[in-house]
Amino acid sequence: MIAKKRNFAIGAVLAETLANDVANWLRQAIAIKGSAVVAVSGGTTPKPFFAALSKQKLDWSKITITLVDERQVPEDNPRSNARLVRDSLWCNNAADAQFVPLYLNPFINQLAPFDVAILGMGNDGHTASFFPDGDNLAKAIDKANSDAVIAMNAPAAGEPRLTFTLQRLLAAEHLCLHIQGNDKMKVLEKALAGVDELEMPVRAVLHSTKPLDLYWCP
Repeated sequence: MIAKKRNFAIGAVLAETLANDVANWLRQAIAIKGSAVVAVSGGTTPKPFFAALSKQKLDWSKITITLVDERQVPEDNPRSNARLVRDSLWCNNAADAQFVPLYLNPFINQLAPFDVAILGMGNDGHTASFFPDGDNLAKAIDKANSDAVIAMNAPAAGEPRLTFTLQRLLAAEHLCLHIQGNDKMKVLEKALAGVDELEMPVRAVLHSTKPLDLYWCP
């Protein structure tokens, strides 16, 4: 469920605010347990947020960065989310963090629970790699599924994917949805107005009791 709506006039202010909020949550986690894990999404939307977060003054050596989902492609592929993180987030102050990729990582299931997870959303209503018509969609959004990561193939996905499952995302201490553009707001409104989670998988997140913070700008 959307617990808090944060609307911004411009993307630069959204990026800085989201980076400040995420940094504060990571500081809190480090203060409580000595470490923190943040899961981020790919695409073009989060690049300004990544740049702002990478400059935050944190004890990055105690922070692990991972991905909400990933294409099953090598990191030298321009569509690799890991490449995006390495180029845009795992730099500046954040270069001292540990980055844990999903693709070809046999130890990904051993990753500690997320302190912060930031989701995006596509125009088809997908989030993470929960795609409509995905071959493992029902299993991925099944809250009773204890798997941490699942493979996903879907007509709109482009490449085979890997994604953290819904139950793992909902277990994050702080969960955010970061979208930009009036078209994305219309998609979100459609998702909120309907019930079929297989048609628009972002509904699986929106329908849950997990508080979700929305960050949006036109």
